[in-house]
Amino acid sequence: MESIELSGSPYRVLRLLGKGKGGYSYLVEDNGRQYVLKQIHHEPCDYYQFGNKMESELRDYQRLKDVGIRMPELLAVDRENERILKEYIEGDTIDCLITAGKMKDESVQQVEFMCGLLYPAGLNIDYYPTNFVVRDGLLYYVDYECNAYMEQWDFDHWGRKYWIADERMEG
Repeated sequence: MESIELSGSPYRVLRLLGKGKGGYSYLVEDNGRQYVLKQIHHEPCDYYQFGNKMESELRDYQRLKDVGIRMPELLAVDRENERILKEYIEGDTIDCLITAGKMKDESVQQVEFMCGLLYPAGLNIDYYPTNFVVRDGLLYYVDYECNAYMEQWDFDHWGRKYWIADERMEG
């Protein structure tokens, strides 16, 4: 795929960043600026139930923004084609940092700070390390997914094991 449109404006596709439960995220470019364009998909997911994915994405973005989670800004929405355009946060994912042996305690402290904002609001996010990028020492949650808080899916009971290199090797 060489280009993809959002509300009639073409964006040059540079590469696929990843595929998640709800869509494909592409690094795209327009007039020398880079963005993330997410295309919602409707592929089945055995372990997760969706309602309207587009509406969930937009609702979750607003909930996380209201709570104060550091994340990319939502820039544009194409409801008809189920696409969103968001700020590109350049940096390494937590997953890449763990694999390279460059994970810093500050990143864990920053996700724990996020938990301190989320839990009182009754929310969890997807703590999987590919959903977090470090830029200039700051941790960003680059997904917009959030769910009602459940202890079994919070950082300490689910997410932390993916953030610790030794536990990843055991699991």
